[in-house]
Formats: sequence, C-alpha cells, structure tokens
Amino acid sequence: MVKKLTRTGNSLALVIDKPLLETLGIDENTELEISTNGDLLVVTPV
Repeated sequence: MVKKLTRTGNSLALVIDKPLLETLGIDENTELEISTNGDLLVVTPV
C-alpha cells in the first residue's frame, strides 16, 4: 500500500484506511507508540 501524507493545520497526517484499522483492531481511542527502525516508521498499538 502506498500512501501520501495529508496536511492537517500546520502538521502532516498519515490516514490509515478502515480495513487496515479493523484488521489491527485499532480505533480512534487506541494509543499508539511511534518509533523508527532504521529507515522504517513503526506504529504499534499500546
């Protein structure tokens, strides 16, 4: 899946599609840990 960032105010946002959210069991109330692993962005539910 290839995505582009979306401007939200002065920030950029990565929009995650509903099917992927459902697969991962993530919703708007899920806390996420964001880290990097070399050249990768890693987003993990807490």
